[in-house]
Formats: sequence, structure tokens, C-alpha cells
Amino acid sequence: MNALRRRLDPSLDCARALDADDELGAFRRRFALPRDGARTLVYLCGHSLGLMPKEAPRLVQRELDRWAERGVDGHFEADGAGSGWFDYHERFAAPLAELTGAMPREVVAMNTLTVNLHLMLVSFFRPTRDRYKIVIERNAFPSDRYAVQSQLRWHGLDPAEALLELAPPAGARSLGPDALDALLEREGERVALVLLPGVQYLTGEALDLAAAVRTARKHGCRIGFDLAHAVGNVPLALHRSGADFAVWCSYKYLNAGPGAVGGCFVHERAAAEAGLPRLAGWWGHVPERRFAADREFRPMAGAAAWQLSNPPILSLAPLAASLALFEEAGLERLRAKSERLTRYLEFLLEAKLPGRVEVLTPAEPQRRGCQLSLRIVPAPRDGRELARRLRAAGVVGDWREPDVLRLAPVPLYNRFRDVYDAVQALAKVLDE
Repeated sequence: MNALRRRLDPSLDCARALDADDELGAFRRRFALPRDGARTLVYLCGHSLGLMPKEAPRLVQRELDRWAERGVDGHFEADGAGSGWFDYHERFAAPLAELTGAMPREVVAMNTLTVNLHLMLVSFFRPTRDRYKIVIERNAFPSDRYAVQSQLRWHGLDPAEALLELAPPAGARSLGPDALDALLEREGERVALVLLPGVQYLTGEALDLAAAVRTARKHGCRIGFDLAHAVGNVPLALHRSGADFAVWCSYKYLNAGPGAVGGCFVHERAAAEAGLPRLAGWWGHVPERRFAADREFRPMAGAAAWQLSNPPILSLAPLAASLALFEEAGLERLRAKSERLTRYLEFLLEAKLPGRVEVLTPAEPQRRGCQLSLRIVPAPRDGRELARRLRAAGVVGDWREPDVLRLAPVPLYNRFRDVYDAVQALAKVLDE
């Protein structure tokens, strides 16, 4: 990072030189890049929806062809392209385990994020008279908040009393390493579950998951994570962290398409707990007995036991295309490029827009991923109009209320030139 700092200057030639040295630059050509007429857009919105791998349509068409040619036999008849639909989902365990730092039996591709969160809360939020509260962060993504509130009400609890919000320390913009410990020192004896993000969606802050787990355990709490903005973005070590569970979506950094199949992690220790309650469905039943019409549920080993229904094959196929690219590129190399891209974005903002843009995301590389969250100074009268004008200038980012512009240079398909062009466009929009 220091070497990068010495090389940087705010010129277009610098961006071109950085791209020329980028060993992952060729991966960009394997994604469909959004266009506006003849113009290729600068797409810095992978934190919201990742771009389509060009291989995805072929993999979806392959399953459509299997359906057309084989009908129901497609469940069991494998071909040269791999397994049939019966065990199709199993191919995702190893690459997802690699991305999340888990064991293959601890992860499963299934459902969508909030559905998986509800399934995990059924198992891991077991309130008692003494422990009945849930901790979330103050700026939790709304769907997480709605899920937690509804679970509390399901148990006859009032969210106004049983929902605790973790907030940054006074005067701070990010949660930091000590906020959870301070809250649990006060409330820990009454907390049943802690639910935190891997990367905070609004500020882009990456949390230290292992430290959060240690803190929760010290106070006797269960703990799980929403990794929607973390998986495929930052290094993860879920098994080693000791978290009880984690959930994620696959349409952001995993590039599996809108509404794509999500994922779930259940630590092997937790999955083996005797008497752990869960909602059951036939696809979590041991596969050798799945069609035997057994009257009693016999759960599979590991996270797969939380499956309910057979997976949507046509929604899983694009994920296979993306995961193959992650495997080829290597998460370590992707992470190194991500750090260079975000540092370059930060450098250009400082050089081109001094005093006009405040970066809310922590500066330390280990405390952030691809995304930088920006606050415009002075605040625009209409932030959404600012984002629309930026889009008209050819840059796709997004605005989040009340006052945050989010930009995310994604290492699989973004260039340093994209970052340069985005800052040039933002400067022009602000000058107007």
C-alpha cells in the first residue's frame, strides 16, 4: 500500500499505468458491461447488484435444454456437464466454503437472505425469562430489522424493550472494535442473540468477526452475521471465528443475478447440538431417504439440514458461472487489487475534491472492503437528484438516505480508469 501511495498522481496517465500493471484486468472482459447507447457506463454499484458473467446465460440455457430434452429425468441423469438436479446444489459447497472460510458441510446455497435469517433465528434465538433481547446495529439494513422485530413479536416480546441497538461511540462514524463490549457490559445478562453485519451496508465498515464472537461468548450470547456485503468482498474465516451462523445473498459481489439464491453457514458445533430446533422440509432430509415417504424427519449433517425445498436450478446456474471466476482469480489476489482500487479512489477524492467530500468508511484496509461511502459537503438539497446527474454523466453508484453516496470499485471487473472517470464526473456534477 505504501508503494501504491508513492506512485499515485491525479493524472489519467497514472490510471492507465495502474491498469497496465493489473494482473486481473482480463477478467473484466468476462462480464457484460452496462451501456447507455454507444457509451459503456462506469459501474461502481456491485455492492447493490453485481454484473452478469458472460458464461451465465450458457449455464442457464444448459439447464433449460436438459429440461426440454429429459423432463423429470433431468433430476437424476447426469451428462458431460455434471450432475443432475437432485444433487445440483452440492457443487456450491466447496467454493462457498472457500469464500467464507468454512468447512464444506457448514455451508449451503439455498433460499434468499431474509428467509435464511428467519430460519436461523428459529434455531438460535431461544429467549428465556432472563435472556430475551437481541442486539442489532442502529443502521441495520431494514430487512434485518423487520425480521428481528417480527421474531420478537412471534415470541410475545415487545421490540421497543427487547431490541437493543449498537451505535458508534459518541463523535464516531463507525462502530469500531469496542462498541459491542461496552453494550454487553451493561446488557449482556439479558441478551440472547447478537446479529451483526460482516460489512455495514451504509458506511462500508468491515467488522472484526472473530473479535465480535469472543465478546458475545464472554457474555454468554449466541451470535450470527449478515454477510450480504461481505461475502466475495472481504476475507472471511467463519469456522475459525466460532460464529453460530451466518447468512448472505448472492446478487451483490457474488454476481449471481437479481434475486439469486442466497447462502447459509451453520458452525459444525452448533449443527451437532442435540435438540436444536429447526423448521424442516424434505430437502433437508437425508438424501438416500428423500423419496421414501418417511414419516419422521431425519436431518442431513451440517448446514444442509436447514434446507426446506428443492433448489431453483435456473437461479443457481449463474452463481456457478461467478464462483468459477472467483476460483480462477483467487480471493487473495482479488483482495489485494480491491485495496489498491479503494486507496486510489480515496486518493483521487482528496486530490480532486478537497473539503467537498467526506469519506465515512474507515481508512484502514482491514476495516473496509470495496465500498467507500461518501458524504457531500455541503449536503445537497436533493441527494437522489445528485445521483441521477452522476448517472447521466455515465457513472452508476447509489444514494442511501439520509446523506450517503456509495461507490464500490469491484476487483473482478472494475478498472483504475473507472475510478478516475468516476471522480472526474463527480467533480463536474458538483461544480454544476
